Formats: sequence, structure tokens, C-alpha cells
Amino acid sequence: MTPRRGRGRAREEDGSTLILTVFYCCLSLLLILGVAAATSLYLERKRLFTLADGAALAGAEAFPLDAVRITEAGMRPGLRSADVADAVSGYLAAAPHAEFDGLRVSRADSADGQSATVSLSARWRPPVLALLLSAGVPLEVTAVARSVFG
Repeated sequence: MTPRRGRGRAREEDGSTLILTVFYCCLSLLLILGVAAATSLYLERKRLFTLADGAALAGAEAFPLDAVRITEAGMRPGLRSADVADAVSGYLAAAPHAEFDGLRVSRADSADGQSATVSLSARWRPPVLALLLSAGVPLEVTAVARSVFG
């Protein structure tokens, strides 16, 4: 009788492995899609920051030679916000950035006359789960660059 009870018990558990396998496959798929989306968001932010960093560098070097002052600490350029904004616009016109969705310049100025601050914003859309986040996620980065004479 002992073998019979074992066989009856096995029949009661038929299909339980299939349910677990389907559950773990769905869980694995969701985990893979989540990691892919997080990686895409991270890389998109890094690319946007690289573009902002280049624009800030262009803005930091947008001073006329007659704006350079000689101080006790050495020669210091005098940046004007209008020159920084023009340089950032010129840089963005020349740099390839067509893949950014809704790219705009939030800030391009010089607060202290020696450094240029550039803030860019864009929208990120997930590569796979676009139906869940159809509006996308707003990204904003800020880069600061300073002109220094050695």
C-alpha cells in the first residue's frame, strides 16, 4: 500500500512545476526589461550630460579678449551671460543631438563672470515599455565650466 499512496500523492501535484516555471519566467522577463530600461535611462542621462558639458565649455571660452582683466591672482576673463548663451546656441547647432526628444536649454549664463553654467533638459522614453510611460521621463542636467589662464 505504501507505493500506492506515493503514486496518488504524485498525481495530486501534477502541474505544480509548470505553474512555478511560468511564474519564474514572467518574473525573469520583468526583471530583464526593468534592467534594460534602467540602463537606457542611465545612458541617456550620461549622453545629455556630455552634451551639456561640451556646451558649458564652449560658453566658458566665449569671452572677447578685451574682457580679460589683470588681477593680483593673475589674468581673469570676464564672461557675459549674453556671450555664453550665444556660444551655447552655436555649439548646439553644430553638435549632433537629433536623438534627444524635446531638447531645450533651460539655462545658459555666467553668474560670477568667470564660469559658464548650462542646464539642458530632454525627455527619455523607455525602449521596450513605451506603452507604460508614453509621455516619457523628464531629464535635466547642469554643467559648469570655468575659464582659467595658467
